[in-house]
Amino acid sequence: MNNTMRVTVGTGYPVIVASEIWRELPAAMHAIGLRGRVHIIADTQMRATAQELAHSFGEVTSLLLIPGGESSKDMTTLTHIYDHLLAHRVERRDTVVALGGGVIGDVAGYAAATILRGVALVQMPTTLLAMVDSAVGGKTGINHAMGKNMIGAFHQPRLVYADVSLLKTLPPRELAAGWAEAIKHGVIRDTRLFDDLEQADPGSAYFDPQLVRRAVAVKVDVVNIDVHEQAERMLLNYGHTIGHAIEHVLGYGVLLHGEAIAIGMHLEARLAVALELCDPVVVTRQQAMLERYGLPTTLPNQITPEQLLEVMHRDKKVLAGQIRWALPHAIGHAEITRDVPIAVVREVISSS
Repeated sequence: MNNTMRVTVGTGYPVIVASEIWRELPAAMHAIGLRGRVHIIADTQMRATAQELAHSFGEVTSLLLIPGGESSKDMTTLTHIYDHLLAHRVERRDTVVALGGGVIGDVAGYAAATILRGVALVQMPTTLLAMVDSAVGGKTGINHAMGKNMIGAFHQPRLVYADVSLLKTLPPRELAAGWAEAIKHGVIRDTRLFDDLEQADPGSAYFDPQLVRRAVAVKVDVVNIDVHEQAERMLLNYGHTIGHAIEHVLGYGVLLHGEAIAIGMHLEARLAVALELCDPVVVTRQQAMLERYGLPTTLPNQITPEQLLEVMHRDKKVLAGQIRWALPHAIGHAEITRDVPIAVVREVISSS
């Protein structure tokens, strides 16, 4: 597999996953026709990289550093980005570069989608979670007091530029959180990816461009089939129905997103077993994998089933009052399931 994949929706865009390429971003952007000024919105933890990158673009660049935690994914931060872009006289031919994890990509992406009714966006993810999931597919947005990602827009980037060498800047907990999405991709769609992750060394797999690229490829394939999450792309929500509710109930940032999704995956796999959709071995293998990669599978004690159920019924995936679940039928295969009895969901959560 070469370094470049391609999302084919709309005019399409390249998704590049490699190592030690981040300094080549100006040339990569020029090659696809991005000629206007560049506005880098970066995680404060990526300050040195962001400053060097901004310098490489020269006088055509502005730089804004914002904290990358979940608490930044709100209207206050969004307004701060708008203020910065307008102060630097953003024009429609300009490009916003989102340099950071999923929070930066989502909030900077939403700013790009809405400022001047839309400017070009380049996603430069620096966390594993963002590389294998959120940077690809055009979902942008912010959280609301009523739920996660409730305000947003589809705004496809012009380029996704992922350099796995930048993962070396992350603490171990952040690295581990990223594997939740990669493991999810194996469970819902790619048996061989799951098998290879079982055999890989978690301590070095983070920096293996080929392994990361294969996890990204699942997301690219699904987006190409279903860009607006009407069918196939809903499978990517595996673990997220319960995981998002956990984040909301605990308060954003108590658990990392990948940690909450790992717990959600464990509970939703158990739900599939309770519904007789899959063999219990799916739960066993998945739990062993998640824990091997340093991810939690146990629901925090302070959360009650009723709290989770209340939040889940406000989720944007609810249709006509019913939650649409992405549930595994086997390792490598998942399907959308409706009409799941609430009593069964409550029992699974209660017995966790």
